[in-house]
Amino acid sequence: MEKKESILSPVKRIHAGISLPHIKRTAEMETEEFNPQKVYIPMVMNIGAPCTPCVAVGDKVFVGTKIGDSEAFVSAPIHSSVSGIVTAISSRDITGQKQEYIEIESDGKNEIDENLKPFPVKTKEDLIAAAKNCGLVGLGGAGFPTHIKLNPPMGTKLDTLVVNAAECEPYLTADYRECMERYEDVLNGIYLIKKVLNLEKVVICIESNKPKAIKTLFQMASDKRDKDDTVKLMKLPSSYPQGAEKVLIYSATGRILPPGKLPSDIGCLVMNVTSIGSLYRYIETGKPLTHKRITVDGTAVKTPKNLLVPIGTKISDILDTLEVDEAYEKVITGGPMMGVAVVDKDAVVEKRTNGILVMNPQKFVSSTPCIRCGRCAKNCPMGLTPAKVETANRVGDYEKFKELNVNLCMECGSCSYVCPAKRPLTQVMRVAKSISRGQK
Repeated sequence: MEKKESILSPVKRIHAGISLPHIKRTAEMETEEFNPQKVYIPMVMNIGAPCTPCVAVGDKVFVGTKIGDSEAFVSAPIHSSVSGIVTAISSRDITGQKQEYIEIESDGKNEIDENLKPFPVKTKEDLIAAAKNCGLVGLGGAGFPTHIKLNPPMGTKLDTLVVNAAECEPYLTADYRECMERYEDVLNGIYLIKKVLNLEKVVICIESNKPKAIKTLFQMASDKRDKDDTVKLMKLPSSYPQGAEKVLIYSATGRILPPGKLPSDIGCLVMNVTSIGSLYRYIETGKPLTHKRITVDGTAVKTPKNLLVPIGTKISDILDTLEVDEAYEKVITGGPMMGVAVVDKDAVVEKRTNGILVMNPQKFVSSTPCIRCGRCAKNCPMGLTPAKVETANRVGDYEKFKELNVNLCMECGSCSYVCPAKRPLTQVMRVAKSISRGQK
């Protein structure tokens, strides 16, 4: 009898999170290419060790030429995103941390390195090597090297691939456009990973407020290669932070990720759609991760766009091409909830960048004393009590941080968003985590 494909509901649901405005102005805007005259590529764009430059000033490079690498286990190689000449290698402090940058002047030709060739994948070892050679890291997140995800410790068995297509923050639509524009790459990547890793199940997770993407992803679950009906689409409630790793695993499988553990410890591999598409493109063409699709939007942007940007492009170069209110107050890399405010517009697009938001000034609202309403605790997806952490921090009771499990905080910003007293709870949680790790 022929199978009847169905859309799954969440296995489990967290009784927390918040409802955010569905601001997705660029959802139906096709990605445009952006070509800067120069790129400034940082030698660390991931969790782990920085890379060491393997080119010199004056060298000719092409798109995909390896320019930085490291022998450290937790690291990922870095490649040129343009063709041109290396004009400088220098240490700069742009983000509050000094690191090396390779400056490349583009020749405008975007010639692909002739040494790049397809990378056939037939075994698990091939897949791990492909992810490493591609320079692939978690895109939009913390930048955890993908080849380590695919190679869990001995004795650990991966049985479920959780595909993250939630993209739950306002404004951002880069992953959505990956689903719509590079459907075949994501489709083929999912089935290749499933086959090579011998996974028992694939759950493609997306929020319910993206009907066009749901239709596209449903076709992936219905593909003729899914003979045993183990690839399923799951429609998630439109709540934030639905796309967070721990929340996603809980929704998709009902499994709880213990503190200090990785998804592989409970049999899960979590990858977002752009990571899967990027890995498949490398396998097919040999071209590593050199460009990033980003959403450029915000209250100060009159002409929002989705752009395909060479890694290392200055944010200021992108802003110079936009219609932006001159009185804008803030530039954020990432989304409005978990993004980071840019201090220096010489900051560049990295592997982890998924959006640039330019925001107009907001009316300043002073914090008032905590009214003990409990909303921060009620809406925390990790079940924490930020108000208690703030009190402990204020009185210097740092020993209390461990008891309050501050290191479980994912810094999603939900507590600050719902606080009627406008307390800086997320900032305090960051400070508490930093202090706690220092004590450790």
